[in-house]
Amino acid sequence: MSTALESYINRILPLLLLGTLKGFDQTINLILDESHERVFSSSQGVEQVVLGLYIVRGDNVAVIGEIDEETDSTLDLGNIRAEPLNSVVH
Repeated sequence: MSTALESYINRILPLLLLGTLKGFDQTINLILDESHERVFSSSQGVEQVVLGLYIVRGDNVAVIGEIDEETDSTLDLGNIRAEPLNSVVH
C-alpha cells in the first residue's frame, strides 16, 4: 500500500477533506498540507472550511484518490446542492 501512496506525494487528494499529501507512514497515517473540507448543503452552495496542515490517522482512511485539478477548478461550488453526510455514530 505504501508504494501506491508514493505516487500521490505533492498531489491534491480527495478524502472527506482535500489536501496536498506531504507524507505517510507504514500504518497509512497521512500528513496533508493546504487542506480543506467541503461541506455540502441541500439549501446552500458548498462551503469550504480551511484546515491548513492536517494529520489523518491511518485507521480512518477508507479511500484515497487523485483530484483532476483542471476539472475541479471548473466546478461552480456555489450552485452545487447535496444532502450533507450523516454524523458518525459510535
